[in-house]
Amino acid sequence: MLVNRARLFHAAGVSIPENISQLQARIAAACERANRSPAEVQLLAVSKGHSTTAIEKAAAAGQVVFGESKVQEAKAKIPQCPGRLRWQMIGHLQSNKCRDAVQLFEMIQSVDSLHLAEEISRRCEQASRTMPVLLEVNVAGESSKFGYAPGRLLEELESLNALPRLEIHGLMTIAPYVTLAEKARPFFRELKELKQRCEDRLGAPLPELSMGMSGDFEVAVEEGATIVRVGTALFGERHYHRS
Repeated sequence: MLVNRARLFHAAGVSIPENISQLQARIAAACERANRSPAEVQLLAVSKGHSTTAIEKAAAAGQVVFGESKVQEAKAKIPQCPGRLRWQMIGHLQSNKCRDAVQLFEMIQSVDSLHLAEEISRRCEQASRTMPVLLEVNVAGESSKFGYAPGRLLEELESLNALPRLEIHGLMTIAPYVTLAEKARPFFRELKELKQRCEDRLGAPLPELSMGMSGDFEVAVEEGATIVRVGTALFGERHYHRS
């Protein structure tokens, strides 16, 4: 499916409820092309850089799961939002932010090292809870992105799985920026194949594949994504304000 990323953002001026409806329709169409059920794919609203007002509009339209990339921003915003919303950490997590992350989020999607995983597990032990996590993989090997190299992930997988307070639910990746979404397909396919190798090594299923963003989520769904992380196509462009 050849999609020009530029057209995917034309709906920024449309209301958030309409954007959500359009996104769900596009997810359903991608599922139909791949002989999948739309119930298999979760739309995660990337609320980084967006106001609590925008989040409330999305929540009123039925959106429940939101993703934040910075712990400090999430710490300020989450208490101001409806209590029924669910929050996941999708950005790079520093070890010194793990205590707050464990308190704020129901899942951490960006575990990219054994050291970080150990710190999350330690903080979960202190909080008497268990944390579902996704292991972030830098499939394309881009120096500008965080994430495991596939080979390193396989080397550390058993150690990660042995951590007492972590539950590994699957893998996550951020594909390289491409002008045509179709060009991201090989990276999504590689992550799916890596998930199968991890399952074989662990002898257990990993149900989640978090891949695909505003510009390429339809291709990701066709390749097996169970979570798509969409911000711009839902909320419009971000507007950061100087303090």
